[in-house]
Amino acid sequence: MSTKSIPLRKDVKQEDKWDLTSLYNSLDEWETDLKTVPEKTKTLASFKGRLAENEENLLEALKAFSKLEETIEKLASYAFLLTTTDASDSSYQDIYGRIMIAASKSEEELSFFVPEIQSIPEEKLTKWIETDDFADFKIAIEKLLWLKPYILSEKEERLFALQMEANGTAQKAFSMLTNVDLDFGTIKTDAGEEALSQSTYSIFLESANRDIREAAYKKFYGTFDKHKNTLASLYAGSVHLDIYNARARGYTSSIEAALYRDKVPLAVYENLIATIHEHKAVFHKYYSLRKKILKLDTLRHWDVYVPLVPEVSRITPYAEAVDILREALRPLGNEYTDILCSGLLNGWVDKYENKGKRSGAFSAGGYTGYPYILMNYKENVLRDVFTLAHEGGHSMHTYYSARNNPFLSYNYTIFEAEVASTFNEDLLFHYLLKHSADNTMKAYLLCNRASDILATLYRQTMFAEFEKITHEKQESGQPLTLDLLRSEYRNLLVSYFGPEMQFESESDLESLRIPHFYSAFYVYKYATGVSASLALAKKVREGTEQERQDYFKFLSSGGSAYPIQALKKAGVNMEEKGPIRAAIQEFENLVTEMEKLLLVQ
Repeated sequence: MSTKSIPLRKDVKQEDKWDLTSLYNSLDEWETDLKTVPEKTKTLASFKGRLAENEENLLEALKAFSKLEETIEKLASYAFLLTTTDASDSSYQDIYGRIMIAASKSEEELSFFVPEIQSIPEEKLTKWIETDDFADFKIAIEKLLWLKPYILSEKEERLFALQMEANGTAQKAFSMLTNVDLDFGTIKTDAGEEALSQSTYSIFLESANRDIREAAYKKFYGTFDKHKNTLASLYAGSVHLDIYNARARGYTSSIEAALYRDKVPLAVYENLIATIHEHKAVFHKYYSLRKKILKLDTLRHWDVYVPLVPEVSRITPYAEAVDILREALRPLGNEYTDILCSGLLNGWVDKYENKGKRSGAFSAGGYTGYPYILMNYKENVLRDVFTLAHEGGHSMHTYYSARNNPFLSYNYTIFEAEVASTFNEDLLFHYLLKHSADNTMKAYLLCNRASDILATLYRQTMFAEFEKITHEKQESGQPLTLDLLRSEYRNLLVSYFGPEMQFESESDLESLRIPHFYSAFYVYKYATGVSASLALAKKVREGTEQERQDYFKFLSSGGSAYPIQALKKAGVNMEEKGPIRAAIQEFENLVTEMEKLLLVQ
């Protein structure tokens, strides 16, 4: 496929698009289904005030609720997928907007449903759901009971619902300011002046030309410096909201509120940070090695993303990438690889770039239809093969979850989501490394793998520690001023990067530009996810059939168990430090091999 011109959506070959007929055969069929949402909402609303009367009423209401939610998910999935393929098509935006409105209206009309279930005497409710008739709903009800201590009255819950849109103001303002309003200017390159933006910044930092890296870094953070007080206020406001929501519901802290829903003990979060601190020297060694390989007198913040080995010259057509994945993922067995590879070739994937298509990649599977994958695959970029493996891991996780659980308990948590995806990446890495006779390719693979683990395990832990510090400071009554945010973040930068790094006066402004900070206590899941996946991948690669079957228990568990319990079934206990230490050891091994190939000749 030509990389010189980007085709219009209408000019993309049908076999290169995803096949959405697993959801709907036509837009008319979608429209027909949309009309059923108010009807199904009305049916469920008729049970208001009657759920506690008898188990028959509750059972029928749960069946109606499941059908309604499954329909809304299917309608929203179809509309969302269309919007991502061509943002210029207003008809796609229209149908997505209409299903969002319909879903919001339905949710408002049914705001009584969950509180009314939770108001049923627990002894009575527990007895009802033990019967076979409630088999498809038992887990969902048990999870509602788990949340019951922090659910408020119907009127109070309505107030929370009414302020939901307003609660997103800080995040929306941050996004609009950083992605739309800020003008970062241009950077002078050999090809002339090129625009600096949120998306091109990372590209400039990967430039082999150090002057370009420095110029991009200083201009980028110079722009943030002009708006630092506004950005600090927005973040402080977001933290205030987290604390308000937690205290209003009765949680002891905002971090408890964030972890409670998934039944994740605070020890998991604290163990992650503590274990990383215990082994910081391993990561400091990496930065020291980076300095030597780049032949730098001083390692600066703009030097940490430039590739240590340039992109290798390799063409991997899409079909060949699928063949590679079939071999690399063979430890998971023929059923897994047959299902995945057939899907990758037959309708699961929207493969290539077209005008108006969303950038990047994602997996967006649901209970109904294929577990779809969006790609912007480039056959001359080896990383895209890893991306395909990553998204394929997500999709197969969804595939097994949806086929082994009822609708209301099929969906797994974000805590678990990154396990299946990075698991596949690890198998692919080891396969390519084993089958490469070329030292340049081996060095490239090692460097990229080390960089990925560093970014996921180490950097995300640093972000997680910053979130913990800022929320605890505010909860103790200490205002989150700009100076405090910068000071705390600079301390973390110095601690995590180590003695080889020389920071600039503006380096701590990075604390004001991380979008994930507006979804508090989220980023730690990346670090725990990669730790779990590395441990599981090693078990499957080196273990017996039992280890493989244990992993499939995890893939198939969906939302039937809380994440810590689901991972325990697969043989990994994230309440202990062992998996994190093992991931650090894996990283250290990579750094040692890098050093042998790139410095020891």
